[in-house]
Parts: sequence; C-alpha cells; structure tokens
Amino acid sequence: MTLDEHVADGHGHAVVIGASLAGLTAARALANFMDRVTVVERDWVPRGAGRRRGVPQARHTHGLTTAAQHGLELLFPGILGELADAGAVVVRMTEDVLLLGPAGWLPRAESNLSSLSASRDLMDALIRDRLRADPKVTFLQQHDAVLLEPGQQDTVTGVWVRGRDRRVPGGWGERRLLVADFVVDATGRASRAPQWLAELGYVPPRDTTVESRTAFATAVFAPPVGHVADWKSLLLTPAPGHPACGMLNPVEGGRWSVSVCSGDGSRPPTDHTGLLRAAGALRDPLLHDVLQAATPLGPVYSCGPSGNRWRHYEKLRRWPDQFLVVGDAVVALDPAHGQGMTVAVHCALVLDQLLAAHGTAVGLGYRVRRAIAHRLSPVWEASTRALRAAHGEQDPRAGGWRARLGRRYAARIAAAAATERAAANLLLQQLQNAAAPSAALRPAVVRAALRGPRAPVAAGPPSSTHGPNTARIARRQTGRPDTPPLREHPHGQPAVGTGVALHRPSSSPTIR
Repeated sequence: MTLDEHVADGHGHAVVIGASLAGLTAARALANFMDRVTVVERDWVPRGAGRRRGVPQARHTHGLTTAAQHGLELLFPGILGELADAGAVVVRMTEDVLLLGPAGWLPRAESNLSSLSASRDLMDALIRDRLRADPKVTFLQQHDAVLLEPGQQDTVTGVWVRGRDRRVPGGWGERRLLVADFVVDATGRASRAPQWLAELGYVPPRDTTVESRTAFATAVFAPPVGHVADWKSLLLTPAPGHPACGMLNPVEGGRWSVSVCSGDGSRPPTDHTGLLRAAGALRDPLLHDVLQAATPLGPVYSCGPSGNRWRHYEKLRRWPDQFLVVGDAVVALDPAHGQGMTVAVHCALVLDQLLAAHGTAVGLGYRVRRAIAHRLSPVWEASTRALRAAHGEQDPRAGGWRARLGRRYAARIAAAAATERAAANLLLQQLQNAAAPSAALRPAVVRAALRGPRAPVAAGPPSSTHGPNTARIARRQTGRPDTPPLREHPHGQPAVGTGVALHRPSSSPTIR
C-alpha cells in the first residue's frame, strides 16, 4: 500500500468519485478552488463521443433545460457554443415544439424557455474534454473506490481505491490510499456512501422513495428525405387515465432521438415494430404517423422503471466534514421528467458558490448539504407530484381539503393551458421546473383557471405542416392553402424566418 503525496499548499487536493455528469460538474467547481482534482472512475473513460459504462439511461432522449444550460455555461464558459458547433439543437418552447398537454395541444408562442437537444454521449464528451484541458484535473480510470479514510474530529482525509487487474483473482489489484482535503461521491444510484458512513460509525441517512411504473424504449431515426415541418420537437405528455408519453428530439447529425414511455408497468418494446405500436397507442397519432416514414438507424434500447429516491443526508446530525454526496447519489429522479442533468448542475453550482464564499473546504459540510437540499427540493416536489399524477394516485378524498383544492386548481390550469397563454406558460415552466412556488397564484393564471378555456380545444396540433388542421392554419398564416416555399440558406441549412425546417440526414448516418 502506498500513500499518494499530500498537497499542503493552497487549498489542497480534492477527489471526485465517479465520472458521471454530476462528477464532472463537481470536478469543475472544485478545480475553481482547489489546487488539484482527481476524478476516480470505475470504468474506462472514453475520449470523444464514446459511451461510459454504468449509464443505462444514456441512450435515451436527452435535453438540457434552461436552468441546466445557464448553470453549465457558468461552470464551463463557452460550452453552449461548443455544443451548438458540434450539432446540438436549440429547441425554443413552444415555438419549435408541438406539445400535447394534459388537456390538449398547447398554443405555440414565444417564451424565455428552451431545451438544448443532443445525445448524452456528445454532452459528456465535450465536458470531459474541457476538464482534460485543465492541468489541475486528472482522471484515474478503471479504479474502484472501496472505503473512506477517517480523520480526527469527524473528518474524511482520503479514499481507498483499487485498480483493475485481470491477472489477479477477482479482477482488482491491491488497494491504496488517495489522500485528499475534500472527497465528493458522485456515483449515482449505486452509491455506497451509506455503507461507508456506517463502517465509520455514522448513522446512514433515511430514504424517501416514490415507486415508478415508467419504462422506456428509445431509438434513433433519420427523418424522411425531404421532410418539411414547422416544428423541431414533439412532446406528448401523460394525462389522467393515459400514463404513457412520447417524445421526439432532434440531435446532432440531422437525426431524431425518439423515446416512448409506458406508465402502467408494462414491459417496454424491444424492436421497431413494437416501438411504432407503442407510439400509435399514445393520446394522439402524430408521433406514430411521423415515424412511419422515418428510417431506423439502430436498435431499440429499453430501460426499466427506476422511480424517485431522496437520501436525506441534510438531516443527519453527525457527519464527517470534507465529504459530500451529489447528484443521483442524493436525489435520483425518474428519467421521464428529464431533470437528472439539472440536479447534477444544481449541486455543482451550490458547491462552487459556497467554496468561494466560505474561503476553505474545511467546516463546509453542514452548509453545503443544507444548501443542496434547499436547491433540489422544488425539483423533487415537481417530479414526485408528476409521477404520482401520471400513475393515477389521485384519490379525490386523499390529503385533506387543501390537497383536494390544490388538485382541482391544477386540473383547471391544465385545462385552460390549451387556449390561455398564461396557463400554458405556467405549464411549460413546471415541465422545466422553472416555476416559482407562487407562480400558480399570479393574477393572469388565476383568471385563466377560473375562466377556463375560452375557445374549443383544437382537435389536432397547431401546425401548418402536420395534423388535421394543416390547411386551415396554412391559410391563416399565409393567405393561401399551401405551405410557403422554403428559402435556402447559402450553406444548405434551413432558412431563418420561414418557420419551417427542412431536415436532411447525412448520407451515411451511424450510431456510435
């Protein structure tokens, strides 16, 4: 056993366990303050857009919420531009989205919300490249963290690791100690932090869990040749009695990432025939109709239910200082609500801000745990509320009169969102967890909820290119029944200002 050299200058050495997005963003926050940062990863860490093992949801449809985009840009200045240059697509809400809400299609209008759509592989690769370019950051791949090293007066002074060695029984070599002034666990749902704490004599945290019946099936498609649409993305959300949902997001290479989620506990489809059948069973046939003419670019990948889980580290009275747990290892959310990356970025921002304000990594444990819990609480509440509603846990007598009133009010907002912009904007903010707790009591929202829909709910999507309302909307927008011609961009990209996007897949699309 060998001891790594301890850095005594400045703020010392930090160790991040796990090269997940939570680990990468935490490493960035620590590199802004510490002298050295070592990222320990159990598996191989690819260069470029390779897939790291241990991320079962990586193949499924991803999008960075507005909050996650803002946070990533603060941590990695210029990263959004690099993602766009690499092919990530900005999807404005709801200008670029056909969104079927709980009570009908939402009107398309300008908002300050957007989603940055790309494959998870691309996002992780660019962030890893940025960290690798920082001389402070080192990746220690194919090493497993097995134990925390305790220090005096309730502190952690390092972590014991072992490297992969196929020449020895069990496949792991002799363990050694990485001395550290700060240790972060970012190993996700499989985190062994409760076990490590128990081994050091601490009380493990209490868990709050919400079961999920949502399973996913995802595939990548090339749009039909000559595909013309006045939208970039489709989102068909669950509704009472209809727990399934579907989404189509554009990703790099002119491709579509399509996910269909079952919310009734049934097994997800495993082939393209089953995926198309599941899309046809959604509340509207639009996604099914669009996919019928698209070309599959690879197999269908499925992922079973995972649910929500919060490990309440913030409630522990006794805790080892200079140790922190972040990301899914603290708050793990069902992937159906698309908040996992937002949780990771929130944790890193809290760590970055408190390190800068506190001036030292010593004595920070209680404050940072409480701050992370405070930051993640609205995300947890929104995801848990949506999960229970999608699964039909809506006993009208449950929860007392306040809860019943709240459910009725939320249902009226959802109903009004199909025709009222104020209610629609609130629904969008709730989807991205960007709504303040008091947002539902804004005068315009209250008026919309009390008044209800002011016009009949449209039978089809608000699109001039798709759905039963195509000709009527085209006439209203252009004065004639046909779709306006496209103005070509000099570099072959869709013309800006036409409101219509032309998708041309690459000549030899591949999945990597």
